[in-house]
Amino acid sequence: MGAQWKAKHKDLAANAKSRIFGKLSKEIILAAKGGADPDLNSRLRMVLEQARKASMPKDALDRAVKKGAGLTGETINYERVTYEGFTPHRVPLIVECLTDNVNRTISEIRVLFRKGQLGAAGSVAWDFEHVGLIEATAAQAGADVEMAAIEAGAQDFEPADEEGTARFITDPADLDLVSRALPAQGFSVQSAKLGYRPKNPVTGLGAAELEEVEAFLAAIDAHDDVQDVYVGLAG
Repeated sequence: MGAQWKAKHKDLAANAKSRIFGKLSKEIILAAKGGADPDLNSRLRMVLEQARKASMPKDALDRAVKKGAGLTGETINYERVTYEGFTPHRVPLIVECLTDNVNRTISEIRVLFRKGQLGAAGSVAWDFEHVGLIEATAAQAGADVEMAAIEAGAQDFEPADEEGTARFITDPADLDLVSRALPAQGFSVQSAKLGYRPKNPVTGLGAAELEEVEAFLAAIDAHDDVQDVYVGLAG
C-alpha cells in the first residue's frame, strides 16, 4: 500500500471526479496565496500541473487561483492540519486535512477514529519519513524507472504499478527540481507533492483484518476536509 493510501476502485465512484476537483481547488487556493504567477510560485505550478493532468476544468482552475491570490474580493482561509493515529489492528497512519474550521474538523475526525485510535502529535510521525512524492508514467517506450530516478536526482523509486504509474521519492527540498527533470528521462509527471513514507510498514494481516483496515481508511478518505491519507501498511 506504500506511502499514500488510495481507495480500491475509487475511479468507479460516481462522485470521484468532483471530490478530486474539490481537493485540488483547496490546494490551488492555498498555493496561490504565495502569488498567482506559477513561474514565480513553484508550489502553485506543481498543483496546477496536477490539476491539468486530472482534467480539471480551466474555469474552475482559474477561479481557484484568483480566490487564493485575493483577486475576487473573497476571504478564504484554509489551514493545513495533520492528525496521527492507528487504524484497527494498529496500523499507523497520518491524515492531512485542509479546513476553514479546525474545531469542526477535529470533532468529526475524532468520530471517524472511534474504530481505531487518534494519537497526539508525534505519536506515529517518527515512523514515517517526510519526503517528496512524484507519480509519473512512462511517456516513451523503454523508459527505465531506475535510470530515470538516478538521472533526475531522486532518492529512491517504486516500480510502476498495474496502471503503469511509478513513484519517485525525493528529498523535500528537491521535489520541484526532480519533477522538472523527469520529462527529459521519458516520464510524464502526474502529481508532485510533499508527503510521508512509512519506515516500517505493517505486514502479516489476514484477509478479514485487511478488510477492516480498508473500510476504516475509506471512511477517513471520504471526509470532505481530508486531502491525503498516508498509511504504514505493506503491499
